[in-house]
Order: sequence, then C-alpha cells, then structure tokens
Amino acid sequence: MGHDHSHHDHHHAKPLKSDPGFAFKMGIGLNLAFVLLEVIAGLYLHSLSLLSDAGHNLADVAALFLSLLALGLMKVSPNERYTYGYKKTSILVALFNAAVLLLSIGAIFYESIHRLLHPELVKGDMIAWVAGVGIMINFISAMLFMKMKDGDLNVKSAYLHLLTDALVSAGIVVGGIVLYFTKLAWIDPLLGILVALLIIKNTWTLMKDSLRLSLDGVPADLKLQDIKEKILKVPGITGVHHVHIWAISTSDNAITAHLVFEQGFTQQQIAQSKAEVKHILQHEGIGHATLETELEESACKQVDCH
Repeated sequence: MGHDHSHHDHHHAKPLKSDPGFAFKMGIGLNLAFVLLEVIAGLYLHSLSLLSDAGHNLADVAALFLSLLALGLMKVSPNERYTYGYKKTSILVALFNAAVLLLSIGAIFYESIHRLLHPELVKGDMIAWVAGVGIMINFISAMLFMKMKDGDLNVKSAYLHLLTDALVSAGIVVGGIVLYFTKLAWIDPLLGILVALLIIKNTWTLMKDSLRLSLDGVPADLKLQDIKEKILKVPGITGVHHVHIWAISTSDNAITAHLVFEQGFTQQQIAQSKAEVKHILQHEGIGHATLETELEESACKQVDCH
C-alpha cells in the first residue's frame, strides 16, 4: 500500500489568462459612478425602473468589491491553522453575493407591484438617455472579464451580472422610448418587474453553484463517474473507490481517492500510473490530489469499492 499527496498551490482549475484585479477595480469605479447617476436621475424623474436598476447595480458594486477582497485573500499563504490559506472565502463571497441579489430582487418586485397599483407618469426620453449610458458602462465592464470568465466562479458571476445589466439597460432604453411616445404610466413599473425577472435566473444559478461548493459538493463542471472511468483506463488500475471531489476555492479543486492495482504491479509501475492519473486530473481541473494505493488482494471488499 502507498499514500501520496500531490499539492499544486500555484495551479488553478483553469488558469486565469491575466490578473482579474484590474478588471474588478475598473468595474467597481465605472459602476459606482453609474449608480450615482441612476439614483440622481431616478429621484428627479420619479422613475422606478431607474431606481430599481440602481439598487441592483449597487448590489453588483458590492459584489465586485467583495470579490476583489476574496481575490486578495486567496493569495494569502497557508499556515498551521488554515492549511489551505483563505481560498474558501471566494466561495463564501459568491454565496453572500447571491443572497444579497435575491433580496434586492424581492424589493424590486414589491415596489414595482406597488407602482402598478398606483401608476405615476415619468419622462421616458430622460430614462432612455440614462439607460443608454448604462449599456456602455456595463458592456465595457463585462468585456474586462470576458477572457477570464471560465477560470473562476467569482469572475464568471461578475461577467454575467454586468452583461445582464447591459441587456437590462437596453430594455429600459426601449421602454423609455415607448413611454415617451405612448404616455402609458404602467410601462415604468412593468420594466421594473422585467428587470427583476432577467436578473433572477443568473442569480439563482450563482446561488446553487456557490451553495454546492460551500457544502463541499462536486463542482458543476465535473462529473464523478467520468473521473472514475478515466482513472480506470490507466494501465494497471483495476478499481477506484472512496473518491471525494470538492472545491478549495472558486478556481481550485481537490480530490482524494483509493486506487486498486492488479496483483504483481511493481512500485515503479504504480508510481508511473499514479503520475498519469495526476496528469489526467490536472486536465480535468483538479490540481490537488491525494491518492492512496493498494493491490487487489488487500483491497477493500466493500460494495462501493469499485
């Protein structure tokens, strides 16, 4: 029997192509400026669609700030008390951001329904102009994250939020133009409801993904059975059991597993096969591997072993 730990602290699941810190800082600055513009315009024009979108954008600014904070904490070196460092904070931040966004969606629905029952005519042309600025700011911000979105859940959530915001702003522009020409007061609160409906899908997905990772569930882009099947194709391995896969952070995954080798396999052959398994795991986005080995005759006889 053998026991091996393979830790690759500087290898991420899918390496980020560049440092997202600059993108987060730019996104925070641009969106905070736009939130102030929306709040001022929304209060002046009595526009619920602008104020609702401002509330959502403010939540996004907070999310971007927390993600930037988590990004810094992920770089803190491990210590005797926190052997993985503070990488898990990125998952907790993603979960917190999702919870805050769901609360903001509830507030938007409440205010929108209230305004549908008590409609108030607002200036559609001004709403359209302000929302037009939002399209540019959110689209530019989203593009900052585009190349890095597949490497980290926080980066992906920032990209999706900002891209959704750009689409929401586009919808508000169209609604503002329609409102300007039709003078139908119910269009503005209806836009507020549509904003919430557009936001809720991505938010719910983020909530599910971050909750799964916080409970040490298998990351959404990995399939346990697929990993087992690929391991079993390695020469000499006849079984794999006690497999556990979890996320250390939003960009680092880990695995522990028992590998069963055919009788007569030498230590050198076992070492070669284990190296191949680690190579496979790296390509699957699992950078931290702890592998225990055993021969067939001494292998665990439990039903779930193979």
